Amino acid sequence: MQESAIGLAFGLILRGDANLLEIMGLSLRVSLSAVCLSLVLGLSAGAALATTEFRGRALATIAVNALMSMPPVVVGLLVYLALSRSGPLGWLGLLYTPTAMIIAQTILITPLIAALSRQVIEDLYIEYKDQFLSLQLSTAQQIKALLWDARYSLLTVALAGLGRSLSEVGAVIIVGGNIEHLTRVMTTAIALETSKGDLGLALALGILLLGLALLVNAILSGLNLTAKRQAYA
Repeated sequence: MQESAIGLAFGLILRGDANLLEIMGLSLRVSLSAVCLSLVLGLSAGAALATTEFRGRALATIAVNALMSMPPVVVGLLVYLALSRSGPLGWLGLLYTPTAMIIAQTILITPLIAALSRQVIEDLYIEYKDQFLSLQLSTAQQIKALLWDARYSLLTVALAGLGRSLSEVGAVIIVGGNIEHLTRVMTTAIALETSKGDLGLALALGILLLGLALLVNAILSGLNLTAKRQAYA
């Protein structure tokens, strides 16, 4: 049975099964959208924490670090309550849509990107702080210079966020509902098809998900090597 499931899985992949490609396409659309939004929010927060002195900065840093470990199901529940008909945002009608899934994933990924980017930018800021003062650069100019200099490390941060997004299941199944042809992504489809006994489709999705994870890690390794070469150049 396992051998037939493996054969069926590779058959689905090789012939480009429409259902398989639809699920994979939605997964990538939701994850990439969430990562882009998280980069805007997370890099802004990380840069502010790294370069700005204000009362409560240490507490804010601790909070951001703590939020990295938020349980996905709790995030999903909170977003569900906000978007349900009786919730404050229920009038938007976003529950059980890809948009709700993007919102949940953005909330999950933003603290991760903010915490990791803060550390990267803060290390550079300490190194360049005296130069910035001598050049009398504005805060915006300093952040722009830091972001550019840390671009390879920040790309690594972005890919780490993408990896977490692609593997997420708890939050997206709560707010998306795992509806066929609408909100069914790779992780939720694997859980459903396994429970139904359709191991061929579940295994095909698992192979593709593993392939995406390996691709992300290969890109991360390449970026790390490039950053090291530039550091020693």
